[in-house]
This record gives sequence, structure tokens and C-alpha cells, in this order.
Amino acid sequence: MKYDIMKYIVISLLVVTLLASIMPPVVTALESPVKTQTTRRKIAVVYDVGGRGDLSFNDMAYLGGKRAAEEFGLELVEVQSTTEADYLPNLRNLAKTGEYLVIVAVGFLMTDAVETVADEYPDQFFAIIDGYVDKPNVLSVLFKEHEGSALVGALAAMIAHHYGYKAVGIVLGMEIPVLYKFEAGYYWGIRYGEKIYQEKTGKEITPLRILYTYTGAFNDPARGKTATQSQLEMGAGVVYNVAGATGLGIFEAIEEYCRARGKDQGPPFAIGVDADQDWIKPGYIIASMMKRVDVGVEAAVERALDYYAGKIDRYGGILELGLAEGGISVSTLEDLDTFLQIAIQAGRQVNRDEIYNKVRAMRESIPSWIWEEVNKLAELLKTNPAGVSVYGLTFKDIADKVPYTAETIGQVRNTLKVGVETATTPTTPVGTETTPTQQDYTLYIVLGVVVLIVIIAAVVFTTKRKK
Repeated sequence: MKYDIMKYIVISLLVVTLLASIMPPVVTALESPVKTQTTRRKIAVVYDVGGRGDLSFNDMAYLGGKRAAEEFGLELVEVQSTTEADYLPNLRNLAKTGEYLVIVAVGFLMTDAVETVADEYPDQFFAIIDGYVDKPNVLSVLFKEHEGSALVGALAAMIAHHYGYKAVGIVLGMEIPVLYKFEAGYYWGIRYGEKIYQEKTGKEITPLRILYTYTGAFNDPARGKTATQSQLEMGAGVVYNVAGATGLGIFEAIEEYCRARGKDQGPPFAIGVDADQDWIKPGYIIASMMKRVDVGVEAAVERALDYYAGKIDRYGGILELGLAEGGISVSTLEDLDTFLQIAIQAGRQVNRDEIYNKVRAMRESIPSWIWEEVNKLAELLKTNPAGVSVYGLTFKDIADKVPYTAETIGQVRNTLKVGVETATTPTTPVGTETTPTQQDYTLYIVLGVVVLIVIIAAVVFTTKRKK
């Protein structure tokens, strides 16, 4: 019996010793992928359902992957998602091969899938564009949308005043914190643009009315069109698209409005978002606020290589790209030409010369000093965001409020005098709806008491008659 007990004790000690010897490597693997796998020479880009040829996020991701593959001597593998149900199996199928330096998921809709697969394959690097996953093997590539929105806000204000419009607008998708960043930057840029316009022209101006509408959807062009038509009726000279595919309705409304008045280009104008959307309705989209997904993809690949080379100790985390990092910009004619070439390569039927020439003519119809001031603002935001104040807010104040909440964006709206007038159309911009005042509530209470007295009197009268 004693011998058996001793045998079990010895075996137990051996097992404990063995577990202790292998635990540190296991823990290390969970904390951060090992640096021994330096032979991976492939990178993968998993596209959202929009796919290649969308002239948006997916095509920009392709550009970044292509450049990274050429620069670092890697093989680029592209994977298309037909539906959202494809995200998880696409990522799993790539990760299980162990062949990829980094797997890039394009778009925040893949966030949950990346989080799941990152746990299943802790030694595989991933990057998620426009999403956040808190894993050591995932790089979350985010953007400073408020910076780019400030630039197009300034552009919108100067154009609106130049053509004598009384308002500018923004149409948004669902009310979520990231869209508050777009709002805050845009509003600040508008007030900055007004300041510059007054200084450059010497004219006394009436501040623009700023209209904003949350449509509640990112994939409903009809809502975008209705919201834009309402804003145009209220005098908007420029409308900013921050609504995804819903924004296609914005462009359609602008084009129809202009054509109904015999105009083959704006004003009024739309502003595109995320990618260079100027090609969609050439002559009616003055510029686009670009989130340079291509820069994010390149950075993710380079970061993985630096990790394996021992230059950095951690791959995962947040990579936030703004003007200074080249991750945010206002579209140029060069960007337009790049996207048109991609469209042609993807089999899209586009007339490159016709579109390019029309967009160029539209841009040249705007005084050159306006474009120059937008470029100057870009430099200011990069070098001295605290250097200019409008309505008591510097751009540093705008940036310091990130991440935004409903309360903080409300403060910015109030300070910059956004939506102070109540719209009279059915599509009242969010933030300009009338809200019950104390007097309204008092009236409701009085009416309720009167109704109650009448009911009681009727009951008493009926009871007496029965007696």
C-alpha cells in the first residue's frame, strides 16, 4: 500500500514538473504570437460583400495589398465574401493553412468574425479595417474622420458663400459614436471656412444654417434621397454624405435638382466619403473625404514584418491614421484617375476621359484660392490644431472629445450653432426637432385635469338620474 502511495506521489510530481516546464511557452503564445515563423510570404485581403470594383473600401484595400506585395516581395491572395455568412469561413480557411504573414479583413462588419478566428489561431496575425478587436494578434486600423471632415466642412462653407447659399447639410446613416466624429469635424470646418471666406473677400457674411439628418440606415438610398431633397429645399448649397450606400440617394437628389434647372454640374454639390466617389455623378460631387484604407493595409503588413524582424515587441493594438500619417485626405484628380483605372481593370464600363474631364471642369469652376485654403487648413491641423479658434473651440478641443458620446456631440452642436432653427418639412433634421417645453407640459396637465373633471361630473350626474 505504502509503495502504491509513493508511486502515485512520484508520478504526480513528474506531471506537475512537466506542466510547469511547458506553461511559460503556452502563456507566451497566448500573450503574443511567437517570432519564429518568419517564412510566411503571403498576405491575404478578405473583401466585404461589395467586392473588388466597388471603387470604395475594397478597391482601396486591394491597392494597399498590391503595393505591399510588390514592395516586400510577397504574394497577394484575394478572397471575396458573397454574403456576411462568408466572413467566418473565409478567415478560418486562410488562417488554418499557416501560410499568411497577415490576413486583412476589410470593414467593421467583420469585427466579430475576426475576434472569433483570432482566438482560434493565436499565432496568426490579422488586421481589421475600421473595426476594433482587443487581441494581441489583431491590429485595429482606425481613422481620424474628424480631421478629413473639417477639411470638407471648410470647403463646403466657402463654396456655399461663394454661390450665395444660406445653408449647408450633412446626411448620416445610423446614430453611432463614430459618426459623431464626422459631425464634429464638419461643423468646426464650416465655421472655420466662413471665417476664412470673410477674411479673403472682405465681405460681411451671415453664418450658414447647418442642417443634419440621421436616416437610420447605411443601405437605403431612398432615405438618403428624401433627406437631401429636404435639405435642398431649405437652401443647402452642399450636402456631405456620411451614410454609406444610403449616400447614393444623396448624389441622385443633387443631380436631379440641378438637371431640373438646366444645369449639367453643381452647385448645389455633394461631398463623397471614405473613397474617391467623385466619379459616381461627375460634375455634382465636388470632392470626397477619403479614408486611406490602402495606407492601413500597407502599415499592417509592414508592422508584421517588423515584429518578426525583432524591431517591435507587439503586433496588435490600435493604429489610428489621420492627416499626419497619410490616412486621411481630400480627393484629388490623381485619386480619381487611379480609381477609374481600377474600375476598368475590374471590368466596369466607364468612360475614363469623359468622367475625368467633367470632374476637372467642375473643380476648375471653383476659385483656386478656395482649394489653396483647404490645403492650408490640412497643414494647420497637422502642425498646430490648437492654433485657430472658431466660436471658442480650437480643433484640438474637437479632437480631445474623441471618443464622442451623445452628450459631447450635443455640446459641439450647441457651441457651433448647429440646427438652431426648426425645419418645417416632414424630414426634420435630427437635432432640430421641437421638444416639449415646461409650458407645453403645464398645458398637458391642465387639459388632463379638465378632462378628468368632466368625466367625474358625468358619472355623478348619471348616478343621480338613476336614483
